Amino acid sequence: MTRLEEAVRRVADITRRRYPNLDVPYHSRWRHFSAGGVDRAALVAPGADPDEAARSRIDLAFVSVLLDAGAGSRWRFCEAETGQILSRSEGLALASLRAMQAGLFSADPADPWRADAEALSRLSTDRLARAFQHGAENELLGIERRAELLRRVGEICATDPALFGAPARPGNLFDYLSAPGEPASAPEILHLVLRSFGPIWPGRTILRGVPLGDCGRHSAIPRDGFVPFHKLSQWLAYSLVEPLEGAQLRVTDIDGLTGLAEYRNGGLFIDCGVIEPLDAALLTHPLDAQSEPVVEWRALTVALLDRLAVGVREHLGKSTREFPLTCVLEGGSWAAGREIARERRPDGAPPLTIIGDGTLF
Repeated sequence: MTRLEEAVRRVADITRRRYPNLDVPYHSRWRHFSAGGVDRAALVAPGADPDEAARSRIDLAFVSVLLDAGAGSRWRFCEAETGQILSRSEGLALASLRAMQAGLFSADPADPWRADAEALSRLSTDRLARAFQHGAENELLGIERRAELLRRVGEICATDPALFGAPARPGNLFDYLSAPGEPASAPEILHLVLRSFGPIWPGRTILRGVPLGDCGRHSAIPRDGFVPFHKLSQWLAYSLVEPLEGAQLRVTDIDGLTGLAEYRNGGLFIDCGVIEPLDAALLTHPLDAQSEPVVEWRALTVALLDRLAVGVREHLGKSTREFPLTCVLEGGSWAAGREIARERRPDGAPPLTIIGDGTLF
């Protein structure tokens, strides 16, 4: 813990560099759509009324976040419209937005800016691979599982018209959330995502018939040993806030979500020496994403992010209300984790090598 101050200093410093006036937006998928200084979010659903624009942006958030697991170090996306070549999260964001613009997720050729159940449920791996420029020389990890994930989303939407309307689409959650006429809280949004979309996650643990999604197991936890993370689901919940607020639906308790248990936040703590492997071989051998060392690393990451946030606020002279955890992440811990990874390793890879299926980190 004596090394936490270095992580705090790095996060505070990079926050000041990226946001000199400390007006830090929410940590969400929407930041990635402006990679390279291009405001691509402005392209979504041109001419639509505010409610339909919110539905389209929720559709985009769903498909883009669920496709935002680790891309691997070899994959790149070349954006034809700008000539930009991006990798990792930014590349995945651009690829998903351009795929939606081309109508990949819509069953109506006249209305490309939506992701409806009909198109999602019949999305082929080949079509997704072409949209993401996947190939032997440009491999996107887990392309089959990514396509399967979206097909499952379509199937779930089609079975629940009360939530997803007709024609069914994730974006119709806007109508469900706005119907009561009261603010929605971020934990309520996460709960809705977890309960509705739990069955989409492949190969995950099921407890008494309930798919648990992104949960690990650790021997230090009594009874069943479950440790819940829900990284992509929380990333999605964070990313739904702006479309909802853009349509004048207030979202409360943003700090009711945790920090994200992913490899940039977790990598920051390892590279700063806050977390140190007891067995040095963990740094050199690929690790299964569900293995106990990875579960422990992710759990420590979530807990340490809360402590990191306290120190970052002190450095920046901000209160919790002025600078919630989502701003610490955006300012932030994720960018600092990427920066120190580049300092430590030529390819900028995280300190641990995780064997994943394209649906976890």
